[in-house]
Amino acid sequence: MSYLDNVNSPKDIKKLSIKELEALCGEIRELMIDTVSKTGGHLASNLGVVELTVALHKVFDSPVDQIVFDVGHQCYTHKILTGRKDRFSTLRTENGISGFTRPDESVHDIFSSGHSSTSISSAVGLASAKAIKGEKGKVIAVIGDGALTGGLAYEALNNCGNENDNLIVILNDNNMSISANVGSMAKNLNHIRTSPKYYTFKSKVSRALSKIPKIGTQISRFITLTNQKIRKIVYHSTLFEDLGFRYYGPIDGHDLDALIDVLTVAKAHNHSVLIHINTVKGKGYNYAEKNPSLFHGIGKFNIETGEPLSSGETFSSCFGKTLVDMAQKDDRICAVTAAMSSGTGLNDFANKFPKRFFDVGIAEQHAVTFSSGLAKNGMIPFFAVYSTFLQRSYDQLIHDVAMQRLKVIFCIDRAGFVGEDGESHQGVFDTAYLMSVPNLTVFAPSSFDELGKMMYNAAYKENNAVAIRYPRGSQGTQCPDYTYEGKDFDIIGNESNSKCIVTYGREFSSCYEAMLEANNAFIVKLNKIKPISKSVFSHFKNVNDIYFFEEGIKSGGVGEVFASMLAQSGVKSDFHHICVNDEFIKQASVQSQLSKYSLDKQGVINVLNEEN
Repeated sequence: MSYLDNVNSPKDIKKLSIKELEALCGEIRELMIDTVSKTGGHLASNLGVVELTVALHKVFDSPVDQIVFDVGHQCYTHKILTGRKDRFSTLRTENGISGFTRPDESVHDIFSSGHSSTSISSAVGLASAKAIKGEKGKVIAVIGDGALTGGLAYEALNNCGNENDNLIVILNDNNMSISANVGSMAKNLNHIRTSPKYYTFKSKVSRALSKIPKIGTQISRFITLTNQKIRKIVYHSTLFEDLGFRYYGPIDGHDLDALIDVLTVAKAHNHSVLIHINTVKGKGYNYAEKNPSLFHGIGKFNIETGEPLSSGETFSSCFGKTLVDMAQKDDRICAVTAAMSSGTGLNDFANKFPKRFFDVGIAEQHAVTFSSGLAKNGMIPFFAVYSTFLQRSYDQLIHDVAMQRLKVIFCIDRAGFVGEDGESHQGVFDTAYLMSVPNLTVFAPSSFDELGKMMYNAAYKENNAVAIRYPRGSQGTQCPDYTYEGKDFDIIGNESNSKCIVTYGREFSSCYEAMLEANNAFIVKLNKIKPISKSVFSHFKNVNDIYFFEEGIKSGGVGEVFASMLAQSGVKSDFHHICVNDEFIKQASVQSQLSKYSLDKQGVINVLNEEN
C-alpha cells in the first residue's frame, strides 16, 4: 500500500499525478474488498465510486466544500481518504466506524445518510445557507445507486435550478434507466465542453463582450440562447438543463483524467451544475461486477470464491417461497417492492410471475399508493418492504390504504434489531406508528410456519389492510408442543405461576428459553398485536407481575397499548415494560443489541429473578 500508507487526509492526494492516483485507487479497492469480506457491508456500489471520490477530493477542499453522499453507503472511499483509514477494519462493528456517513465521526461527513434520495434536498439547503451567510465553498451532492428513482430527488431538483451558483449535483449512473447521449457529435462536444481550457476561453469571451457598449450584452445573450438550442438538438436528455442546470455528461466515471477536468470546470462555474457519470457497480472485483445485487449489501464472504459465508433459510426466503405458492393458486396475488427484490426474497416470484411483479424503484410512497390501486381493482397486493423504509410512506399508508379500507398486505422485513447497519436501519419504530392506524391488522410471527399461515390469513380471512412484521435472518428456538392455529394469542407454560411474560415475534424464542430455565413464569404469546384481544386479560387473575418484553421502541409501542388496556381491564398486577427507550440504537451484532436491552435469554432470566 505504498500510496495509501501516506494518505491521512484529502490534502495528501492534491499533489499526486494521474498515474499515482490510479495506483491509489487500486490500493483502496484492495483494502475495501479485504475489509468487507470480514465485516460485511455495501461493497459493489463502493467499488464503483472509487475514482469519483478520489477525483472529488483532488479538486475540492473538504470540508469547506461540502460533499453529501446519497445513499450514504457509498462513502467507504471517502472515509478512507478523510482520516479513518487506520480504523477502516472496524467498519460496521460495535464501537467501530459506521457503514454510512456520520457527522459525529468526522467533519468531512456532512449528514447522516442511511436512506435514499435525500442528498439534493440537503445540498440545496446547505448551498442556500452558504449564500445567505456569504460563505465560501461549493456544495456537492453525489446521488446514485438508484436514488434518482425516488420522488424526493425530483422535488429537490425542481427547487434548485440556476439560483444556487454554489451547487453541484453528480449523478452516479450505475445502470439506471437514464438514456445516454448517442453519437460521435455528442461525445466530441462533451469532450470540448468539459475541457478547462474551453471554459477559460468561454469566460474571457463573455467578459470581453460585456465591455462592449450597448450591444455587448445582447450579443452575449444571443450566443447563450443559440448554445442552448444546439445542445437540445444534439443531446437527447434535456431534463436537467430545463430545470436550470448546466449539464455535462455522460462521463466515464472510472476515467480520472476526465473526472478531474469536468470537476474543475464545475468548480469554476457560477451556475448550478449537474454532472452525469457512468460507473460499474463492483468495479475491480470480478464477482461483484458479475453479481452486483448480491454484493450490494453482503455479509462476510470468501474473497477467493465470492461465496457468502452464511446461508440457509430466512424469514425473507420463507416469505418469497410462500408468496410463489399462493400466486400459483390465485392469479390475483401481486408482489410489489421498492428496489429490494433480492433483499425481500422476491427474485423467484419476479421470474415466475413477471406480469404480477412490480419493482417501482426507491419510491416507497408510490409503492403504497400504487398497491392501493391494485387492491381497488380486485388484486391482492403484497408490498414487501424493510421496516426502516416503510417509515417513508406513513401518510400513504393512512390516507390511501387504511382510510379507503383497501386490502394491501404489508410484509415488513427487518423488523426489530438489524445489527451492523446501525441507527438508520433499526426496525424498531414500525409498531409505534402502526398501532395508531385504524382499519389495520398487525401480525407478528415468531417462526416460518407462522409467517406462512399469517400470509394466508391476511389474504383470505381479513377484510382490510394487514401488516405482517418479521425479523432479519432465521427463526429462533421453537416450542415443540406448540402449533399456531390462527388464534390472536396463545398461552405457553403453567398458568399457576405468579409471573407472566407477554411478548411477540422473534422475542418469543428468548422468552421461551428463559421460561424453561427460570421455571417461575408462563408466557402469553401475542400473534396479533393489533388489535390486542381483550380476552387476554382474563388470564392474569392470579398473576402478581407481568413482564412485557418488546423488541421495539417504548413510546407508542405494543407494550404501552397493552399497559393501557390492562389498567382499563381492572387487573391489579404490577406491569414491567422491557424494551427500547427514547433513543436510537447504535451498530452492533443483533445478539449484542438483544443483550444490551435485556431481550436475550439471560436478560429475560435476570429480569424475572430481580427483586421487585
